[in-house]
Amino acid sequence: MKIFDIYSTENVKVEDPGLKRYLNLNEKLVLRTVGRARERFAKAKVNIIERLSNLLAVPGHRGKKHKIITGHSSGKYSKNIKIVLKCLKIIEEKTKQNPIQVLVKAIVNAAPRDEVTVIEYGGARYPQAVDISPLRRLNISLRNIVHGAYDKAFNKKTKIEEALASEIIFAAEGKTESFALQKKNESEKQADSAR
Repeated sequence: MKIFDIYSTENVKVEDPGLKRYLNLNEKLVLRTVGRARERFAKAKVNIIERLSNLLAVPGHRGKKHKIITGHSSGKYSKNIKIVLKCLKIIEEKTKQNPIQVLVKAIVNAAPRDEVTVIEYGGARYPQAVDISPLRRLNISLRNIVHGAYDKAFNKKTKIEEALASEIIFAAEGKTESFALQKKNESEKQADSAR
């Protein structure tokens, strides 16, 4: 069985041992949990393609102040999945590789390892560098990939499918044009300065 009867995940390898448990690549004909992932760590059981399409629903979300909903990304499952499928087709044409493998490599490359939290001690607040859990690493990298694609497509001639495909390809190749890699480097630099 393949994902949507198109893409096989048989030979897809996750190079990061920390993310291996949380990158769900189970092959299903239709990827749709319909909000049943409710217990603890249930996100890890949701297929990575479905998680990407769910994040496309509100791609401009940067906190409560910046919630932007666009026409190309509504809450409709079928619309979001069509965007992801077109994106995977573009990736396959450009790279001549399995697009699922390219997506996994992009996620692994864009996942930050350190971030900064604030510790309050004696009335004073100090930034403190901390390691990020694997599930949060995965969440942040997916969110940054979608935000980067959204920024490239919003009010521009580029379609969301093309923008998402280029963001994933740039992240997989480790190029600095990738928004997700820029955010990862920024996060890790802040953590280094807060040690």
